[in-house]
Amino acid sequence: MSESNAISGQDAVSVEIVSQLDAIRLEWDEYVYGKLTGSVFHLTAWQRALYKTFAYPGSFCIARRNGRLCGLLPLYSVQHLPVGRSLVSAPFAVYGGICADDEQVERVLLDYGQNMAEKTQVRYLELRHEKPIGSLPVKDLYVTFRREIYGDEEKNLNAIPRKQRRMVRQGDKHGLKARVGGEELLDEFYAVYSSSVRNLGTPVFPRRWIEHLLDEFGAACRILGVFHEKTMVAGVMTFFFRDQVMPYYGGAYPWAFQYAANDFMYWKLLCYGAEHGFKVFDFGRSKKGTGPYDFKRHWGFEPTPLPYQYHLVTQKTLPNLNPTNPMLSLPIELWKRLPLPLSQWLGPKLIRFFP
Repeated sequence: MSESNAISGQDAVSVEIVSQLDAIRLEWDEYVYGKLTGSVFHLTAWQRALYKTFAYPGSFCIARRNGRLCGLLPLYSVQHLPVGRSLVSAPFAVYGGICADDEQVERVLLDYGQNMAEKTQVRYLELRHEKPIGSLPVKDLYVTFRREIYGDEEKNLNAIPRKQRRMVRQGDKHGLKARVGGEELLDEFYAVYSSSVRNLGTPVFPRRWIEHLLDEFGAACRILGVFHEKTMVAGVMTFFFRDQVMPYYGGAYPWAFQYAANDFMYWKLLCYGAEHGFKVFDFGRSKKGTGPYDFKRHWGFEPTPLPYQYHLVTQKTLPNLNPTNPMLSLPIELWKRLPLPLSQWLGPKLIRFFP
Protein backbone atom coordinates (compact mmCIF):
# COMPACT_ATOMS: atom_id res chain seq x y z
CA MET A 1 0.00 0.00 0.00
CA SER A 2 1.32 3.46 -0.91
CA GLU A 3 -0.06 6.80 0.18
CA SER A 4 0.06 10.38 -1.05
CA ASN A 5 -1.33 13.53 0.55
CA ALA A 6 -2.99 15.38 -2.30
CA ILE A 7 -4.44 18.36 -0.43
CA SER A 8 -3.17 19.75 2.84
CA GLY A 9 -5.13 21.38 5.64
CA GLN A 10 -8.16 20.46 7.70
CA ASP A 11 -9.98 18.93 4.74
CA ALA A 12 -6.90 17.11 3.44
CA VAL A 13 -7.59 14.35 0.92
CA SER A 14 -5.06 11.55 0.82
CA VAL A 15 -4.85 8.76 -1.76
CA GLU A 16 -3.65 5.28 -1.00
CA ILE A 17 -3.08 2.38 -3.38
CA VAL A 18 -4.31 -1.04 -2.34
CA SER A 19 -3.18 -4.02 -4.41
CA GLN A 20 -5.60 -6.45 -2.73
CA LEU A 21 -9.16 -5.51 -1.81
CA ASP A 22 -9.87 -8.34 0.63
CA ALA A 23 -8.84 -6.31 3.68
CA ILE A 24 -11.26 -3.47 2.86
CA ARG A 25 -13.90 -5.40 0.93
CA LEU A 26 -16.85 -4.42 3.13
CA GLU A 27 -15.83 -0.75 3.33
CA TRP A 28 -15.27 -0.55 -0.45
CA ASP A 29 -18.58 -2.20 -1.40
CA GLU A 30 -20.57 -0.22 1.14
CA TYR A 31 -19.20 2.98 -0.38
CA VAL A 32 -20.08 1.86 -3.93
CA TYR A 33 -23.66 1.01 -2.97
CA GLY A 34 -24.04 4.38 -1.27
CA LYS A 35 -23.02 6.52 -4.26
CA LEU A 36 -25.06 7.31 -7.37
CA THR A 37 -21.85 7.11 -9.40
CA GLY A 38 -21.15 3.65 -7.98
CA SER A 39 -21.78 0.80 -10.43
CA VAL A 40 -21.75 -2.97 -10.49
CA PHE A 41 -18.30 -2.68 -12.09
CA HIS A 42 -16.90 -0.91 -9.04
CA LEU A 43 -17.83 -3.78 -6.71
CA THR A 44 -15.13 -6.10 -5.40
CA ALA A 45 -16.96 -9.05 -7.02
CA TRP A 46 -16.10 -7.62 -10.46
CA GLN A 47 -12.49 -7.06 -9.44
CA ARG A 48 -12.13 -10.63 -8.11
CA ALA A 49 -13.65 -12.14 -11.27
CA LEU A 50 -11.27 -10.04 -13.40
CA TYR A 51 -8.25 -11.25 -11.44
CA LYS A 52 -9.32 -14.90 -11.46
CA THR A 53 -9.87 -14.87 -15.22
CA PHE A 54 -7.30 -12.48 -16.67
CA ALA A 55 -4.83 -11.74 -13.84
CA TYR A 56 -4.54 -8.08 -14.84
CA PRO A 57 -2.30 -6.17 -12.40
CA GLY A 58 -4.68 -3.92 -10.45
CA SER A 59 -4.13 -0.69 -8.52
CA PHE A 60 -7.10 0.31 -6.39
CA CYS A 61 -6.95 4.01 -5.58
CA ILE A 62 -8.73 5.03 -2.39
CA ALA A 63 -9.23 8.65 -1.34
CA ARG A 64 -9.76 9.48 2.33
CA ARG A 65 -10.71 12.69 4.09
CA ASN A 66 -10.19 12.77 7.85
CA GLY A 67 -9.76 9.01 7.75
CA ARG A 68 -13.09 8.38 6.03
CA LEU A 69 -13.29 6.85 2.55
CA CYS A 70 -14.48 9.59 0.18
CA GLY A 71 -13.62 8.27 -3.28
CA LEU A 72 -12.23 5.36 -5.25
CA LEU A 73 -10.87 4.46 -8.65
CA PRO A 74 -9.93 0.94 -9.83
CA LEU A 75 -7.13 0.95 -12.42
CA TYR A 76 -5.71 -1.98 -14.36
CA SER A 77 -2.54 -2.31 -16.42
CA VAL A 78 -3.58 -3.92 -19.70
CA GLN A 79 -1.26 -5.27 -22.39
CA HIS A 80 -2.09 -4.31 -25.99
CA LEU A 81 -1.24 -5.81 -29.33
CA PRO A 82 1.33 -5.58 -30.77
CA VAL A 83 3.12 -3.63 -28.00
CA GLY A 84 2.45 -1.28 -25.12
CA ARG A 85 0.17 -1.01 -22.11
CA SER A 86 -2.64 1.23 -20.97
CA LEU A 87 -4.29 1.99 -17.64
CA VAL A 88 -8.01 1.20 -17.81
CA SER A 89 -10.47 2.11 -15.09
CA ALA A 90 -12.52 -1.07 -15.53
CA PRO A 91 -11.68 -3.64 -18.23
CA PHE A 92 -14.71 -5.08 -20.06
CA ALA A 93 -16.98 -2.70 -18.12
CA VAL A 94 -19.52 -0.20 -19.40
CA TYR A 95 -19.11 2.09 -16.39
CA GLY A 96 -16.54 2.17 -13.62
CA GLY A 97 -14.52 5.39 -13.63
CA ILE A 98 -14.00 7.73 -10.67
CA CYS A 99 -16.55 7.37 -7.87
CA ALA A 100 -16.27 10.19 -5.33
CA ASP A 101 -18.04 12.36 -2.77
CA ASP A 102 -17.52 15.67 -4.54
CA GLU A 103 -15.60 17.54 -7.23
CA GLN A 104 -12.59 18.08 -4.97
CA VAL A 105 -12.12 14.33 -4.51
CA GLU A 106 -12.77 13.70 -8.20
CA ARG A 107 -10.00 16.13 -9.06
CA VAL A 108 -7.58 14.50 -6.61
CA LEU A 109 -8.22 11.01 -7.99
CA LEU A 110 -8.00 12.29 -11.57
CA ASP A 111 -4.64 13.91 -10.88
CA TYR A 112 -3.44 10.75 -9.17
CA GLY A 113 -4.44 8.58 -12.13
CA GLN A 114 -2.77 10.93 -14.60
CA ASN A 115 0.43 10.97 -12.54
CA MET A 116 0.42 7.18 -12.41
CA ALA A 117 0.03 7.00 -16.18
CA GLU A 118 2.93 9.42 -16.70
CA LYS A 119 5.14 7.60 -14.20
CA THR A 120 4.56 4.19 -15.78
CA GLN A 121 4.75 5.59 -19.34
CA VAL A 122 1.70 3.70 -20.58
CA ARG A 123 0.11 4.55 -23.91
CA TYR A 124 -2.88 6.22 -22.26
CA LEU A 125 -5.18 6.33 -19.25
CA GLU A 126 -8.82 5.42 -20.01
CA LEU A 127 -11.59 6.44 -17.60
CA ARG A 128 -15.06 5.01 -18.25
CA HIS A 129 -17.10 7.84 -16.85
CA GLU A 130 -20.82 8.54 -16.96
CA LYS A 131 -20.13 12.26 -16.67
CA PRO A 132 -16.98 14.13 -17.73
CA ILE A 133 -14.49 15.20 -15.08
CA GLY A 134 -12.07 18.01 -15.77
CA SER A 135 -11.03 18.85 -19.31
CA LEU A 136 -9.67 15.54 -20.59
CA PRO A 137 -10.51 14.55 -24.18
CA VAL A 138 -13.80 12.67 -24.55
CA LYS A 139 -14.53 9.91 -27.06
CA ASP A 140 -17.94 10.53 -28.61
CA LEU A 141 -18.73 6.94 -29.52
CA TYR A 142 -20.75 5.16 -26.84
CA VAL A 143 -24.18 5.73 -25.37
CA THR A 144 -26.21 3.92 -22.75
CA PHE A 145 -29.94 3.27 -22.58
CA ARG A 146 -32.07 3.29 -19.41
CA ARG A 147 -35.79 3.39 -18.75
CA GLU A 148 -38.17 2.97 -15.84
CA ILE A 149 -39.70 -0.43 -15.09
CA TYR A 150 -43.36 -0.16 -14.09
CA GLY A 151 -45.10 -2.43 -11.66
CA ASP A 152 -47.90 -3.09 -14.16
CA GLU A 153 -47.22 -5.47 -17.07
CA GLU A 154 -49.65 -3.74 -19.41
CA LYS A 155 -48.00 -0.39 -18.76
CA ASN A 156 -44.57 -1.88 -19.53
CA LEU A 157 -45.90 -3.37 -22.75
CA ASN A 158 -47.51 -0.12 -23.85
CA ALA A 159 -44.21 1.71 -23.29
CA ILE A 160 -42.77 -0.36 -26.16
CA PRO A 161 -43.50 1.02 -29.65
CA ARG A 162 -46.20 -0.86 -31.55
CA LYS A 163 -43.92 -2.65 -34.03
CA GLN A 164 -41.76 -4.07 -31.26
CA ARG A 165 -44.85 -5.07 -29.26
CA ARG A 166 -45.82 -7.21 -32.22
CA MET A 167 -42.35 -8.80 -32.22
CA VAL A 168 -42.62 -9.54 -28.50
CA ARG A 169 -45.89 -11.39 -29.06
CA GLN A 170 -44.32 -13.48 -31.84
CA GLY A 171 -42.32 -15.39 -29.25
CA ASP A 172 -45.45 -16.62 -27.51
CA LYS A 173 -47.00 -17.62 -30.83
CA HIS A 174 -43.95 -19.75 -31.62
CA GLY A 175 -44.07 -21.45 -28.24
CA LEU A 176 -40.92 -19.88 -26.78
CA LYS A 177 -40.37 -20.30 -23.05
CA ALA A 178 -38.01 -18.45 -20.70
CA ARG A 179 -36.14 -19.82 -17.72
CA VAL A 180 -33.91 -17.99 -15.23
CA GLY A 181 -31.06 -19.80 -13.52
CA GLY A 182 -27.36 -19.90 -12.77
CA GLU A 183 -24.48 -22.22 -13.56
CA GLU A 184 -26.82 -25.04 -14.60
CA LEU A 185 -27.59 -22.97 -17.73
CA LEU A 186 -23.99 -21.97 -18.43
CA ASP A 187 -23.05 -24.62 -21.00
CA GLU A 188 -26.09 -23.97 -23.18
CA PHE A 189 -25.74 -20.22 -22.75
CA TYR A 190 -22.06 -20.21 -23.68
CA ALA A 191 -22.79 -22.19 -26.84
CA VAL A 192 -25.38 -19.61 -27.90
CA TYR A 193 -23.29 -16.61 -26.86
CA SER A 194 -20.02 -17.77 -28.46
CA SER A 195 -21.82 -18.46 -31.72
CA SER A 196 -23.47 -15.03 -31.63
CA VAL A 197 -20.28 -13.03 -31.06
CA ARG A 198 -18.41 -15.03 -33.73
CA ASN A 199 -21.15 -14.02 -36.17
CA LEU A 200 -20.52 -10.40 -35.20
CA GLY A 201 -16.80 -10.76 -35.87
CA THR A 202 -15.79 -10.43 -32.22
CA PRO A 203 -13.53 -12.70 -30.11
CA VAL A 204 -15.48 -14.48 -27.40
CA PHE A 205 -14.70 -14.40 -23.70
CA PRO A 206 -13.47 -17.59 -22.04
CA ARG A 207 -16.22 -19.66 -20.46
CA ARG A 208 -14.54 -19.30 -17.07
CA TRP A 209 -15.15 -15.50 -17.17
CA ILE A 210 -18.92 -16.05 -17.14
CA GLU A 211 -18.47 -18.82 -14.56
CA HIS A 212 -16.49 -16.52 -12.25
CA LEU A 213 -19.06 -13.73 -12.57
CA LEU A 214 -21.86 -16.12 -11.63
CA ASP A 215 -19.84 -17.37 -8.69
CA GLU A 216 -18.73 -13.97 -7.37
CA PHE A 217 -22.08 -12.17 -7.75
CA GLY A 218 -24.30 -15.05 -6.72
CA ALA A 219 -28.00 -14.17 -6.94
CA ALA A 220 -27.07 -10.74 -8.35
CA CYS A 221 -25.98 -12.37 -11.63
CA ARG A 222 -28.36 -14.69 -13.48
CA ILE A 223 -28.83 -16.24 -16.91
CA LEU A 224 -32.18 -16.01 -18.67
CA GLY A 225 -32.47 -18.66 -21.35
CA VAL A 226 -35.08 -18.74 -24.11
CA PHE A 227 -36.06 -22.22 -25.21
CA HIS A 228 -37.76 -23.50 -28.32
CA GLU A 229 -38.99 -26.95 -27.37
CA LYS A 230 -35.98 -28.25 -25.38
CA THR A 231 -33.24 -26.21 -27.04
CA MET A 232 -31.89 -22.90 -25.75
CA VAL A 233 -32.04 -20.59 -28.76
CA ALA A 234 -31.19 -17.28 -27.03
CA GLY A 235 -29.81 -16.22 -23.69
CA VAL A 236 -28.64 -13.23 -21.69
CA MET A 237 -26.46 -12.96 -18.60
CA THR A 238 -27.80 -10.15 -16.40
CA PHE A 239 -26.65 -8.18 -13.36
CA PHE A 240 -29.08 -7.00 -10.68
CA PHE A 241 -27.63 -3.98 -8.92
CA ARG A 242 -29.58 -1.84 -6.44
CA ASP A 243 -32.91 -1.25 -8.23
CA GLN A 244 -31.50 -1.93 -11.71
CA VAL A 245 -31.79 -4.82 -14.16
CA MET A 246 -28.76 -4.82 -16.46
CA PRO A 247 -28.59 -7.37 -19.32
CA TYR A 248 -24.92 -7.62 -20.20
CA TYR A 249 -23.87 -10.58 -22.35
CA GLY A 250 -26.49 -11.92 -24.71
CA GLY A 251 -27.04 -13.59 -28.03
CA ALA A 252 -29.21 -15.84 -30.15
CA TYR A 253 -28.77 -18.41 -32.89
CA PRO A 254 -29.45 -16.84 -36.31
CA TRP A 255 -32.17 -19.37 -37.09
CA ALA A 256 -34.02 -18.24 -33.94
CA PHE A 257 -34.57 -14.76 -35.39
CA GLN A 258 -37.64 -16.13 -37.18
CA TYR A 259 -39.17 -16.61 -33.72
CA ALA A 260 -38.28 -13.04 -32.60
CA ALA A 261 -36.21 -14.69 -29.88
CA ASN A 262 -34.28 -11.53 -28.92
CA ASP A 263 -37.41 -9.43 -28.45
CA PHE A 264 -39.06 -12.20 -26.45
CA MET A 265 -35.92 -12.57 -24.32
CA TYR A 266 -35.66 -8.93 -23.30
CA TRP A 267 -39.39 -8.69 -22.69
CA LYS A 268 -39.28 -11.69 -20.35
CA LEU A 269 -36.28 -10.18 -18.57
CA LEU A 270 -38.15 -6.89 -18.12
CA CYS A 271 -41.14 -8.82 -16.72
CA TYR A 272 -38.84 -10.71 -14.37
CA GLY A 273 -37.43 -7.41 -13.13
CA ALA A 274 -40.92 -6.00 -12.55
CA GLU A 275 -42.02 -9.11 -10.67
CA HIS A 276 -39.02 -8.82 -8.35
CA GLY A 277 -39.44 -5.13 -7.60
CA PHE A 278 -36.70 -3.62 -9.78
CA LYS A 279 -37.29 -0.07 -11.04
CA VAL A 280 -34.80 0.58 -13.86
CA PHE A 281 -34.01 -1.40 -16.99
CA ASP A 282 -30.45 -0.60 -18.08
CA PHE A 283 -30.19 -1.79 -21.68
CA GLY A 284 -26.46 -1.16 -21.63
CA ARG A 285 -23.89 0.38 -23.92
CA SER A 286 -24.02 0.58 -27.69
CA LYS A 287 -21.97 2.29 -30.35
CA LYS A 288 -23.70 4.98 -32.33
CA GLY A 289 -24.84 3.92 -35.77
CA THR A 290 -24.85 0.16 -35.06
CA GLY A 291 -27.55 -2.50 -35.10
CA PRO A 292 -27.75 -2.78 -31.29
CA TYR A 293 -28.14 1.01 -31.07
CA ASP A 294 -31.08 0.91 -33.49
CA PHE A 295 -32.60 -2.14 -31.75
CA LYS A 296 -32.74 -0.30 -28.41
CA ARG A 297 -34.14 2.84 -30.00
CA HIS A 298 -36.89 0.74 -31.56
CA TRP A 299 -37.77 -0.44 -28.07
CA GLY A 300 -38.46 3.17 -27.11
CA PHE A 301 -35.23 3.78 -25.17
CA GLU A 302 -33.45 7.10 -25.60
CA PRO A 303 -29.63 7.25 -25.65
CA THR A 304 -27.51 8.96 -23.01
CA PRO A 305 -23.88 9.73 -23.99
CA LEU A 306 -21.07 7.95 -22.18
CA PRO A 307 -18.15 10.40 -22.00
CA TYR A 308 -15.17 8.08 -21.78
CA GLN A 309 -12.12 10.24 -21.09
CA TYR A 310 -8.46 9.80 -21.94
CA HIS A 311 -5.12 11.09 -20.77
CA LEU A 312 -2.68 10.42 -23.60
CA VAL A 313 0.92 9.64 -22.65
CA THR A 314 3.03 7.88 -25.31
CA GLN A 315 0.10 7.54 -27.73
CA LYS A 316 -0.85 10.79 -29.41
CA THR A 317 -4.34 9.99 -30.72
CA LEU A 318 -7.44 8.62 -29.04
CA PRO A 319 -7.61 4.81 -29.26
CA ASN A 320 -9.99 3.48 -31.87
CA LEU A 321 -10.29 -0.25 -31.27
CA ASN A 322 -13.90 -0.70 -32.24
CA PRO A 323 -15.80 -2.35 -35.11
CA THR A 324 -16.65 1.01 -36.72
CA ASN A 325 -12.93 1.58 -37.44
CA PRO A 326 -12.45 0.94 -41.19
CA MET A 327 -9.03 -0.59 -40.50
CA LEU A 328 -10.73 -3.42 -38.61
CA SER A 329 -13.32 -4.26 -41.28
CA LEU A 330 -11.19 -6.99 -42.92
CA PRO A 331 -10.21 -8.76 -39.65
CA ILE A 332 -13.87 -8.66 -38.57
CA GLU A 333 -15.05 -10.23 -41.84
CA LEU A 334 -12.36 -12.92 -41.62
CA TRP A 335 -13.33 -13.69 -38.02
CA LYS A 336 -16.96 -14.20 -39.03
CA ARG A 337 -15.79 -16.92 -41.42
CA LEU A 338 -13.85 -18.90 -38.80
CA PRO A 339 -15.19 -22.33 -37.89
CA LEU A 340 -17.01 -21.97 -34.59
CA PRO A 341 -14.73 -24.38 -32.64
CA LEU A 342 -11.65 -22.44 -33.81
CA SER A 343 -13.21 -19.10 -32.73
CA GLN A 344 -14.08 -20.63 -29.34
CA TRP A 345 -10.45 -21.71 -28.90
CA LEU A 346 -8.73 -18.61 -30.28
CA GLY A 347 -11.11 -15.91 -29.01
CA PRO A 348 -10.36 -16.36 -25.27
CA LYS A 349 -6.64 -16.08 -26.02
CA LEU A 350 -7.08 -12.73 -27.80
CA ILE A 351 -9.87 -10.97 -25.91
CA ARG A 352 -7.67 -10.04 -22.95
CA PHE A 353 -5.83 -7.59 -25.26
CA PHE A 354 -9.08 -5.74 -26.09
CA PRO A 355 -10.60 -4.74 -22.73
